[in-house]
Amino acid sequence: MTDTPSSTVYRLDYTVPAFLVSHIDLTFDLDPSATQVSATTTLHHNPESGLHDLILYGEALELVRVVMNGKTLDKQDYILENGNLRIPGAPDDVTLTIDTLIHPDKNTSLMGLYLSNGNFFTQCEAEGFRKITYYPDRPDVMATYTVTIKADRQSCPVLLSNGNLVETGELPDGRHYAKWDDPFRKPSYLFALVAGKLVCREETFRLADGRDVLLQVWVEQGNLDKTAHAMESLKHSIRWDETRFGLELDLDRFMIVAVSDFNMGAMENKGLNIFNTRYVLANPRIATDVDYANIESVVGHEYFHNWTGDRVTCRDWFQLSLKEGLTVFRDQEFSADLTGSDSGRAVKRIEDVRTLRQLQFPEDAGPMAHPVRPDSYQEINNFYTVTVYEKGAEVVRMYQTLLGRDGFRKGMDLYFKRHDGQAVTCNDFLAAMADANGRDLSQFERWYSQAGTPRVKLESHYDAAAGAVTLKLSQHCPETPGQAEKHPFLIPVAVGLLDRQGNDMPLHQPGKDGTQTTAILELTQESQTFTFTGITEKPVVSALRNFSAPVILEYDQSDDELLHLLSHDSDHFNRWEAGQRLASRRLVALTKAVQTGAPLSLDDAFIDAYRTVLTDTRLDAALRELALTLPSEMMIAERMDEIDPQAIRSARQYMRGALAKRLEKEWLAALEANRTEGAYRPTPQDAGKRALKNLALSYLLTLDDTRYAQIAIDQYHQADNMTDRLAALTSLVHAGYTTGLPETKALLEHFYREFENEALVIDKWFSLQATSPCADIQTIRTLMTHPAFTIRNPNRARSLIFGFCHNNMAQFHATDGSGYAFWSENLIELDKINPQVAARLARCMDQWKRYIPSLRELAGDALRHVSQQTLSRDTREIIGKTLSA
Repeated sequence: MTDTPSSTVYRLDYTVPAFLVSHIDLTFDLDPSATQVSATTTLHHNPESGLHDLILYGEALELVRVVMNGKTLDKQDYILENGNLRIPGAPDDVTLTIDTLIHPDKNTSLMGLYLSNGNFFTQCEAEGFRKITYYPDRPDVMATYTVTIKADRQSCPVLLSNGNLVETGELPDGRHYAKWDDPFRKPSYLFALVAGKLVCREETFRLADGRDVLLQVWVEQGNLDKTAHAMESLKHSIRWDETRFGLELDLDRFMIVAVSDFNMGAMENKGLNIFNTRYVLANPRIATDVDYANIESVVGHEYFHNWTGDRVTCRDWFQLSLKEGLTVFRDQEFSADLTGSDSGRAVKRIEDVRTLRQLQFPEDAGPMAHPVRPDSYQEINNFYTVTVYEKGAEVVRMYQTLLGRDGFRKGMDLYFKRHDGQAVTCNDFLAAMADANGRDLSQFERWYSQAGTPRVKLESHYDAAAGAVTLKLSQHCPETPGQAEKHPFLIPVAVGLLDRQGNDMPLHQPGKDGTQTTAILELTQESQTFTFTGITEKPVVSALRNFSAPVILEYDQSDDELLHLLSHDSDHFNRWEAGQRLASRRLVALTKAVQTGAPLSLDDAFIDAYRTVLTDTRLDAALRELALTLPSEMMIAERMDEIDPQAIRSARQYMRGALAKRLEKEWLAALEANRTEGAYRPTPQDAGKRALKNLALSYLLTLDDTRYAQIAIDQYHQADNMTDRLAALTSLVHAGYTTGLPETKALLEHFYREFENEALVIDKWFSLQATSPCADIQTIRTLMTHPAFTIRNPNRARSLIFGFCHNNMAQFHATDGSGYAFWSENLIELDKINPQVAARLARCMDQWKRYIPSLRELAGDALRHVSQQTLSRDTREIIGKTLSA
């Protein structure tokens, strides 16, 4: 658990802390430029440790005083090294008072205690608490906290911390104080403090056990009208966790606070969750359907951490997915359950898998590939990744797939019974699942220890004489950095068989009782065969239903078979998947045709398949919108040995144009049929209709017909919600109408003027321009000079710089290298301001060695240029691994 500028931390080097903390009493005297912190900590020697030096971690602190057991220590009594404080040979029982001075107004890293718009906020995960005071800042040191906050009443009328408010009072010179007590032991990364001018929406909520608790959503003045949805989401989260897992809120109050300057989405500090404003603020005027869904999901996620992360936390940062993968799974299930329908659950599942494939699969195949439980790190902030979160959630989901919903609940119950109030490991969670269900899950541990995306090959054979279908499954996982040899995983593969009418066939396996329509095949070896009997005709195989494992399925099905699945599969996920496979095949072929100069064409069968989906009103609008959305450019890139961004974009634009032209009448009919009536509602049904309507509009705008541009312009002006307004403007801009129609440029200006005081909406304004296929590097550089742009705000930097570098593939990878030059100069500047944000921007280059030679050379030059700069530990680790892979 050491922290030196050049150190690599290894999981296997874990040692127990030499000293444990029973209680810490913190006092803050808040001042923007010079905040005084006094920490009185009660420690005792850990009998499991043979070390007696007391090590306290610190960073960017001014040490004022150290008092141990009543004696003020001289400088010769302790050692300051690498920012940390060491007291050699400390006694077994220690009461330590440390006074420090910190400077929130100079803290641009947004870690520790910092200022945002004149208000004080903290962010302590992963290692921000060491920017507040010297402390054994590691997740396996848990203590109860008492916090006293003193501040000027006029500038800081609101003073918040974890737990329950136990005392308030007045101080001289117009100052006041508040004292908070958190009765639950927690690690320092869950500490939180908020102070400033804030207002709140509050409600009393009755829990299942009859207790009344206070719920509060705190925001800056002027934003109170945007908090109703967050409050409703919190109430839904509390009730869902009571119902689904029997877990109840344990404090007298629960608080959410929104801040615009925030590195992450949100933070689960015990009882005082701090959120990025984008995951709290919403009303129909400023928020889209996607925003509403994201707020519900993230509010749920942070609340669910109260048990999976707070009450039971991770022993060390290598176990991060213990809390994050589990809680992502829980928020996914929460959002799916709230849709209230099978099709709604399928929509949620498709959205989650699409994110996994677009972001996590490339990570697994790149220089930053790492197991769900990493083996080493240089900077822990770099391992808040889609592998730890999204793939970690898939690992948790596989427990439920293997054990069933009831079996999973039994495992969760045993996990809390064993480990409430403890800091534990991923293996502890696995053991609870196994023991509660009487299963040997030792092989399943490889999902935690092995990196990479397994590839599962499927071969099927039908024996008409025997009336049997044999499925041969084999698995292989490619090498990843530091892991050449891979052992077989335990992979649950859900399969079904469809007859010629598209009906599910009953499945019976020899030696097993009963039949079913979906079987979970457990692939545990490099190769296995599974047989189903009583099959009276050659079936079409529906494999990996509901995406039962995070693998790449290699199964050579014909177009006719995929079309059959697309039309009939009872598994909504696999209907969507069949359409994606059909489209991907053609997009890869079109990309190769672009590269060779061959003629481009799209076959009638594919057009007809899309027509069938588009006009099938038996399917929910949301499912049709997902099925008709083409695979992204990044998804196409993942299917190619060498990535040619310009060719990929040309191929995809050709396909969109062909689908628009051949299905023009059907798109127009869908646009008209899916208009929503009455006041705006962010329900799954209405959101699905808007999504399909706006997808139809985006297709129609690829046609050279100004009638459709006028429809978009009219929709922009007439819209009573941000979803429709933004969709119309985005479709116009992305279709290139900014140059063809003066009206569209005027719309961009009108949009800005209309919402210039709504920071989250201006983020959208920057983002829609940054991601436009028409946005060359000069457009982006011009936008960076706009008065509303600031690189210091993470949301604003993400909307423009990240929007261009991460989500505008062809323009970022411009053949003249101008995108790489833009990336490198902004990365270097960001690294001096906020290393966490910079390190995430560095990830744009993960796949640089897979690009065509001319781009590979330019990207390598840009990476080497950055590597020669003085960089933070965060960014240096990413650049080093990217270059050396």
